[in-house]
Amino acid sequence: MNTHRHVNTAKLPQIRKGEYEGLAEKIVQPDWKPDYGPAEFVPTWGATVTGARFFLVAYNVNILGTSNQAHRIALDLREAGRGPGEPGRFKELKGLGWHVDEYNMAQCSFNLNNYHVTAPHEVYEAVKEEAAKINVGVAGSELVGLIPLEAMLKAADYYMNKENLFILDEDQKIKLVIDRMGLSSVSQFKPAERIIEYIIREEPNEPLANMSTRKFIEAINARTSAPGGGSASAAIAAIGSGLGAMVAKLTYGVRKFEHLENRLRKTIPVLHETTLKLIPMIDADTNAFNDYVDAMRLSQNTEEEKKTRFEKMQAGLKKAIEVPLATMKIGDSAWEMMVEAAECGNIASKSDMQVGARALEVGIWGAYQNVMINMAGIKDEKFVTDVTAEAARIKERAEKFCSQIQKLLENRKE
Repeated sequence: MNTHRHVNTAKLPQIRKGEYEGLAEKIVQPDWKPDYGPAEFVPTWGATVTGARFFLVAYNVNILGTSNQAHRIALDLREAGRGPGEPGRFKELKGLGWHVDEYNMAQCSFNLNNYHVTAPHEVYEAVKEEAAKINVGVAGSELVGLIPLEAMLKAADYYMNKENLFILDEDQKIKLVIDRMGLSSVSQFKPAERIIEYIIREEPNEPLANMSTRKFIEAINARTSAPGGGSASAAIAAIGSGLGAMVAKLTYGVRKFEHLENRLRKTIPVLHETTLKLIPMIDADTNAFNDYVDAMRLSQNTEEEKKTRFEKMQAGLKKAIEVPLATMKIGDSAWEMMVEAAECGNIASKSDMQVGARALEVGIWGAYQNVMINMAGIKDEKFVTDVTAEAARIKERAEKFCSQIQKLLENRKE
């Protein structure tokens, strides 16, 4: 079998020395059929078995005590516990205690087989609890290798809830976890080098969104069809929700508005996230029409080619509709919190809120026009009926909420 093909890893233990002669017969049997590639065994190439498991987090907690004390704590926490009949506190956790001469500290050393079941921050807090029972100090912790971003954000949520903290930026959430879990206690924890998603991430391909304001306006002003009204609508909607977020953020943390803190904590994240979600739609709208344009260029010399071209053009048109519709949906999700910001935001920012509400409404209205202009070419009647109704409902909501906010702000005195 070619080395790029593989058999099910669960079957690996059944392969023994001297059994290769039987693989030619086994590989054609249903239980031995390769996951990928033909069921053909090539003796000179042998077999390659490829497997995968859920991400394992290797994690150590520093103990200012003896290796025996560290091991005692690890036994109390690991799934196997102290043996049959004495299981530990956490599932999917392996652990032991040892002393690290380099650090002059003992460590509880753990493998977390599934951080969805048992998370690193849960282990860290449990170690602190067990250490306190035997009067032993804990001096931070150490991640061995890499960790998924999800695990770090779960830890951030835990500490934010525990301490009633309000943190929006992901960078600050990571800093919180590094501090609370002491992840830099023995060596500096560098998120860019230790968090998987940060290592492999690529900068988004968003040439329009990454332009300066001047360049973006100049691009719209140019004698080209793109960027056009769809991208402009997404940008305007993002500015609208962004102004709402700004007003709420400027109100939060000010002493005279402390009584509004709970309302603002609910308002700010929605407007903040809505704005961030709308920004990529600036480029998405410009790119949405590409599939339709490519389909128009397809050959139509035969009936089959004409059919293929028509189907691809229809798919391209639907995509060109779905992108501005997505802009409408994202913008629509902000209205309730825009009302909250208008009701409790600092009255000194009244005009910012007025502009924000109007901009969000205009952005949604503009996206609606982009939905409808492409609808005429769609032959799928159900699609036309469903999308037209949904788009109209969102546009009407925008008009209603914008009017409500303008009246609310006009009548507000303080």
